[in-house]
Order: sequence, then C-alpha cells, then structure tokens
Amino acid sequence: MNQSALKLQNFRKEVYQLLGPAKDSTFDLMDAVLVTRTVYSFAELSLSPVFRRKWPSLYEAIDDCRPKAHKLMKRYLQEIPTPTSQRRIILAGDHTPWPRTEAPTLKDRTYEHGAKVISGKPITLGHGYSTLAWIPEDKGSWALPLRHDLITSHQTPIIKAIWQLRQVCRQLKQRPITLWDSEYGCAKFVKMTKGINADFLMRLSPNRCIYAEPPKYQGKGRPRKHGQKIKLSDPTTWGIPVESIEINDPTWGRVEITRWSKFHFYQSASQPMEIVLIQRKGKGLSKKAAKPMWLAWLGEEILSLKWLAREIIEDEPLPWQKPQPREKLTPGRVAQGFSGVLAVIETPAKKPKPRGKSPGWEQGKKRNKRPHYPTVKKTVTRQKKAKKKAA
Repeated sequence: MNQSALKLQNFRKEVYQLLGPAKDSTFDLMDAVLVTRTVYSFAELSLSPVFRRKWPSLYEAIDDCRPKAHKLMKRYLQEIPTPTSQRRIILAGDHTPWPRTEAPTLKDRTYEHGAKVISGKPITLGHGYSTLAWIPEDKGSWALPLRHDLITSHQTPIIKAIWQLRQVCRQLKQRPITLWDSEYGCAKFVKMTKGINADFLMRLSPNRCIYAEPPKYQGKGRPRKHGQKIKLSDPTTWGIPVESIEINDPTWGRVEITRWSKFHFYQSASQPMEIVLIQRKGKGLSKKAAKPMWLAWLGEEILSLKWLAREIIEDEPLPWQKPQPREKLTPGRVAQGFSGVLAVIETPAKKPKPRGKSPGWEQGKKRNKRPHYPTVKKTVTRQKKAKKKAA
C-alpha cells in the first residue's frame, strides 16, 4: 500500500472513532453514499455492496449517531497545509436550503429561499444549513467543509455563520481570508465580525447603498457619521475611485477593476471597507456576462484572490466522458472511482452480527399517527420609533 492510500486509511480510522454511538452502521452508510451515483429513496442505500447490514440499520444509524462535531472539525483542520506569506488560507461560507415540502411531520421546518416558486415567490419549505469550507486550490471545484450545521427556526444564516467562523478561527494560527455571498454583504454581518481574526471579502447586491467617510468636523453641532451616499445602481453617484486597472484575462477577456476606499454601510459607520467593482468589457457580451460585480473588503490589509483521495484515484470515465489527468480530477470523477479505493484500504467499521429474523410489529398493537408540525415563519422584530410629545 502506497503512502497516499495509507494516509487515507488512517484518516478514515480517526474519523470512525469520532462518530459516537452506532458508528459502525453510520460508517457503512457514509461509504454507501460515496459509491452510489443515484438513489431514489433512503432505503435503497442498504442495497449498496459496501453497506453490510440490513435496511433497518440505516434508520438506526441516523437516530443513534451523535458525531463529535468539534473534534471532527479540529481533525479536518489538520489537513490544511502550513500557510505562507504568499499563500493564505481561504475559507468560504454559504447558506443552502434543503427542501422538504412534503414532510408535515418534520419538526422546525421554515420558509427558505429556493428555485421553486410558491405563491409567486422563490421560496421552499424545509431546513436551512450553513456551511463553512476550506478552498484548497485557486482553480477547480474542490471545497472541503469544516462545519456544516442546521439553522434552526430561532437562528438566522448570519448568526450561524458567525458562530461557525469563530469556532474555526480559534483553531487557526494565521488570519484567513473568508469569502461570502451577497446574503452576508450587509451592516448586520459586518458589525458581528468585530473581534474575529479574519479578513472578509463579501459580494454586494447591485441595489445596495453605501456611504463615504464624513467630512472633517467644523466645530459646530454633532460630528457627522456619514459622507456622500453612493448607489451602486447609479454610476453618477460613484465618485472618483482610488485606482482603476484593466487586464486581459485568457478566460474572461478584457476586465476592468475599480476600487474605492473608506466606505461603509449606514448602520456600521465605524467599520470602513474597500469597495471593488469588476466589469467585463468588449463587444458581443450577453446581458448576464456584462453585469457588474460589486465586492466589499473588510480586513487589516488593504486590498490591491474527497481532496485526500484524489492522489490515489484512477480516473474511471463513463463511455461519453473524456479522461482527466489526476491533478485535474473533480469531486464527481473521484466519487466514480472511489469503490476501487475502498477495496484497497477496506473499512474500520466492524462486521455486522447476525441476530436472526425480526419478529415485526406485534399483532393487535395500536399504530399511532405521527404528529404534524406547523411551518415556522421567521420574522424580524423592528424597534418602534418613539412618538414625539407635543410641546
């Protein structure tokens, strides 16, 4: 067995020990998910050749398993190579909905943003999950999750993401760069980042408003908190940028990058940001390709951007797929060849013990229907403005 296979084998053994109760059936279930391309029901995973137990063990694994999430996170962080001044750690956070529209017996379902349109709005019913992942490469589709947690009905994606980031940053020795979608490009998120040892690059909604630093205090009245107002959708309000460059990228063509300095959101005036506009130039671009991208940088420095197994995976392309070199294998292609790896490194989970035939449901025993739970609608509590007393 070569060094890469031995490394993967040891990693699997360590993860197996951190799964808690029912770790044998849970580990078999994890392997079944890895090697199964398509599944139409949860029970079908028990038919996988790597799941050595009967189908009831699938549900027991989900019910009984209590993985040690914090210890697993610390184990995953050990796989991040030592950063250098030229190459920093890149983390990315996102909020993903898991639709469960036909599950009224599921607790704590909430309204989530999704592609499906319900009552004229792009929403769905189900659970929301927050993920914080390490991005190991400049190119490619690899993202290795460090935290993946349920967003309960009394939490918001921003609150959960900040909690996850604090957990991870406490274990890192170097200040990472973190990447966030436009859902997090707001004053509430910026205010909650205070005290976290990380730099932030956030995408901004194109209809967002930001404010320049206030003019110098003239000695009369209360000092101003905000300066010129900028509407990202209105070029006449943008003002003079700090710098602007144009590059020819082999993939994106001619790209113009413009930067403004010391701008802030209305409700986070004490935390200035760098604002960056990225626009593709040239003829023949579609409306989507020509759409500008707005970014906000918040950090100490001024802004001037299945992995273990890939070393031993042999590409197994389907008849209609082109072969890929090992250094360019995507997560999907690695999953296609993972069954061959399992045959080499085996599994740390113990073999199942046969216990005879189950007696089944007791005759005459009453069956109770599962209770149905209402869908939780999250609301934002806004402070009411105090009424001015008449003089």
